[in-house]
Amino acid sequence: MSLPPEKASELKQIIHQQLLQMDVHGRIREVLAETIREELAPEHQQLSTEDLIKALRQRGIIDDVMKEIKFVTDVNEKERTSAPKPSTHFVDREPPVLKKTNIDPTRRYLYLQVLGGKAFLEHLQEPEPLPGQICSTFTLCLHFRNQRFRSKPVPCACEPDFQDGFLLEIHKDSLGDGSKMVDATTMLSICDPVHIVLIKTDTFGETTLVASYFLEWRSVLAAENSITNVAVELLGVGTESKVSVGVLNIRLEMYPQLNKTLSSEITSTQFALERQKTAEKERLFLVYAKQWWREYLQIRPTHNTRLVKIFAQDENGVNRPVCSYVRPLRAGRLLDTPRQAARFVSVLGHERAAVIGGGGGKQEQWCTLLAFLCRNKGDCEDHANLLCSLLLGFGLEAFVCVGTKAKGVPHTWVMTCGSDGTITFWESLTGHRYIHRPINPDDPPLVEQPKPLYPYRTIGCIFNHQKFFGNCQPSDAVEVCVFDLHNESKWKPMSGEAIKSVCPPGATSSVPPFPPLCASTIDAAVTSNEIEVQLRILVSEHRKDLGLSTVWDDQLSYLLSPALAAYELERTTGVSAGNEEFQDAVRRAVPDGHTFKGFPIHFVHRNARRAFATCLRSPFCEEIICCRGDQVRLAVRVRVFTYPESACAVWIMFACKYRSVL
Repeated sequence: MSLPPEKASELKQIIHQQLLQMDVHGRIREVLAETIREELAPEHQQLSTEDLIKALRQRGIIDDVMKEIKFVTDVNEKERTSAPKPSTHFVDREPPVLKKTNIDPTRRYLYLQVLGGKAFLEHLQEPEPLPGQICSTFTLCLHFRNQRFRSKPVPCACEPDFQDGFLLEIHKDSLGDGSKMVDATTMLSICDPVHIVLIKTDTFGETTLVASYFLEWRSVLAAENSITNVAVELLGVGTESKVSVGVLNIRLEMYPQLNKTLSSEITSTQFALERQKTAEKERLFLVYAKQWWREYLQIRPTHNTRLVKIFAQDENGVNRPVCSYVRPLRAGRLLDTPRQAARFVSVLGHERAAVIGGGGGKQEQWCTLLAFLCRNKGDCEDHANLLCSLLLGFGLEAFVCVGTKAKGVPHTWVMTCGSDGTITFWESLTGHRYIHRPINPDDPPLVEQPKPLYPYRTIGCIFNHQKFFGNCQPSDAVEVCVFDLHNESKWKPMSGEAIKSVCPPGATSSVPPFPPLCASTIDAAVTSNEIEVQLRILVSEHRKDLGLSTVWDDQLSYLLSPALAAYELERTTGVSAGNEEFQDAVRRAVPDGHTFKGFPIHFVHRNARRAFATCLRSPFCEEIICCRGDQVRLAVRVRVFTYPESACAVWIMFACKYRSVL
């Protein structure tokens, strides 16, 4: 087993700490003195290492050390491949003790402890993972008032061993009230729930959304000693939103303790009033939406075939107005430009919601933002909603467009309206941008019309957090569409007041607040090196099976770096730069009479074996990897570009140079 130097030093440090904790050094000294005193014959002057190890084994010290430590593997962050072997670390066998942290005595906190799970019946037959064995894991992600938390991954089981505590600050995002101690009555008016998302990560690093739950934490305000225990039943997502997946045992504790607790009648009355108020607002909006839709159909009977989407189901099967899935989102220091935001959204994985059974039907599921980000993948609607929110945060007038692509496949994308009237389409799955120039169907045949470069065919409606427009032009074809949103004969608007009543910030409804983006936890240089080493092993093994030797050219590999950096820059900004220097360097590195071939490819995952299998399916890449000839030298370079939420763009370039023999 070969380890990188930094992993080897980390392993040594952990072993050293474990030995110190058990005072193994002191026990070895005692055994050494005892062995010299009792067992060393007078004629011997030295004690061999074998004698000492034999004495330690006889006294059971080696067994004690091995019992105290066991190997576990963290599969939360790293994709696993067969080579090189994953690094391991040691943990105590004792159950983890929840550590308390120092808290500011002038602020109010909610301490949320997850004390295990039960009845996760899907994992009833799951065998106990062996030490060092890679297994599927559960991870809890929490969001409360602009604060995000993530639990340690635990092995999937019928009773998963969640043992985590999270300290939630009650007044984190209320700047005016942050300096004073909040009382029970004020906290009762804070209706933000704790959003809990359960993610399953399989042995290949693939993530699945298991459950999404909104925890009502204010029951602790009426609890004795400001402590309460709740059993939370988690329901599945999508088609399984009515099926229980398991139960979490949660303990809520208020710090500092409340001087005066509220009565349970007051809290239950408050919850009932809030539910009643929300239900009434949603009922009134539904009545308005039905009236709007009737008026829209009266304009033209064919409108009933257009993709005008007013409501969409979230992962829990709850119907929400589409406008509530979008709101201005600022990325802080994590993203600098709108185009970088588009690149970030495009490297999040694309995956359709799972459908049970055949028929090719599409299961509709618009995820809440936390569920989308924690899972790190979603459908085109999730990508479009996030990109639109980020563009609104950057001060642009952005809308989500609902329509179709080629062959009538439903699709969503993003549109921005420039102050000069320029309409730009943004494809959230690729990061590509297209300028829209409408075709005028009334022009004479000889007038040259612009050729659309975008893949969109029809458009039914557009929306953002404040506006909703239904397309009521004679044709819903995108190429002839005029985006004059102030002209009600072309776009039928919805009432801004109606939208505001059910969408934040005006609504006190069940619409979850947006979480902030998190910085990447991936070390780009280390990850690039790891994937590169694994690819070299895979290429060498593949060539060995073909009876070919492999000679790597490290200098040529290094020269490929500028090309990969230029490719990512072009994807982000649309500007190509640095190609001349790269070509010049390659010409100087390849002698006369030799041929150079290179093949770049792009991935949004970090699984080297999966990437290699994809590369072999390309005849160009296979030709390079299986290159035969005189003086063949191979090169590979990997460059990982990290983005928020641990999303990444992975560029790989295979190359070879060989002597041309005619």
